[in-house]
Amino acid sequence: MFRSIIDLFFPKVCYACYVHLQDSECYVCTSCRHNLPVTNYHLNANQAVAKVFYGRAKVEQATALLRFEKKSIVQQLIHNLKYRGYEEIGVFLGQWLGNELKELPTYQEIDIVVPVPLHKKKYKKRGYNQVAKFGQEIAKALQADYNDSSLIKITNTTSQVTKKRFARWQSNYELFTLENAASIENKHILIVDDIITTGATLESCIQVLNKAKNVKISIATMAIVH
Repeated sequence: MFRSIIDLFFPKVCYACYVHLQDSECYVCTSCRHNLPVTNYHLNANQAVAKVFYGRAKVEQATALLRFEKKSIVQQLIHNLKYRGYEEIGVFLGQWLGNELKELPTYQEIDIVVPVPLHKKKYKKRGYNQVAKFGQEIAKALQADYNDSSLIKITNTTSQVTKKRFARWQSNYELFTLENAASIENKHILIVDDIITTGATLESCIQVLNKAKNVKISIATMAIVH
């Protein structure tokens, strides 16, 4: 009864198209869920994400859940996650991908999930890291630790969206630092992020994490730009 009254005044809506959700739906309506462009990279052993880093950084496993295109459902979801405070989208995508990864032997070896961090000024302004809940849900599924205190962003940057590849690489040089390296030594680390474009940010993260002894690094993101 109480739940029905709340839903009457604060109806649950789809985070992609804003239609009212049915009782059986959660976060995203059935229609939008059906139309989300899944990659299935991790299910098909597709190396499309890993190829982004060939010759640049060693990656054990790499996947992205969705394909990102402009003016798409995926763009709407990630925009709402990053700029409108709808952190439940991270929960939704993290549970989805985590449930698939936990069935794969290669991802069962993951020890620690590490989110790409925000600079403290951007974190203070936004109030949250849009990747945090995504990573936390994946960590739960994989029964891995979640560590957001070792990889630290030390340089505040402008948006990477409109930058060309070389400009992204320059702006990501020495962006991050490593703290308490001993906590990740001899571990298989899964770095999580929202979108892969050129891979410059993740490449910078990998270089910093590799300063710890004997680490392996894999990658999982919400989406990838083709």
